[in-house]
Amino acid sequence: MPTLVHEFAWPDRVVIGTIGVPGARTFYLQVRTGKQIVSIALEKQQSAELAEKIDDILDQLGTIEGNPFSVPAGTPVELVDNDQLETVEEQFRTGAMSLGWDPATAQIVIEAYPIIEIDADAGEIPDVDDAEVPEMLLVRMPVGTARAFAKRTREIVGAGRPACPLCGYPVDPEGHVCTLPEA
Repeated sequence: MPTLVHEFAWPDRVVIGTIGVPGARTFYLQVRTGKQIVSIALEKQQSAELAEKIDDILDQLGTIEGNPFSVPAGTPVELVDNDQLETVEEQFRTGAMSLGWDPATAQIVIEAYPIIEIDADAGEIPDVDDAEVPEMLLVRMPVGTARAFAKRTREIVGAGRPACPLCGYPVDPEGHVCTLPEA
């Protein structure tokens, strides 16, 4: 069965957003072009890592003499997107992701694949490279959009529960019992 590729070459919108309250949020990468919308679930840490790596790539590209790709140092104001997610119908839960740069189009490229279920009763672990992937998300976004995406993502990730200043674990609204390791 061929892989269904949800491809967005120049999306109208690409954002990370959440549904739920801090401590019980589900993170989504949502992409839209026209009426085509795809939403995939991912973990908070995947979201944070994605934003960090996008900024790393853009920062490196910005240091190339003459900045030939016009990489903005900051987020272009006109590209800031603080709107809520649009209607969410989860396409899949993200397992593996890859991030790259396409110099031919001057775009950041994100590939996301669903979690691959492993049959524990089969007795062997399948080779992930040979596993059939039913679908994937392929997003290409220009540098300004990528910078705005990373900024919003960091803000969304940071809007969760505050960390305990002593142990670093999240503090729930009901309270927190700090369990400091003994010295």
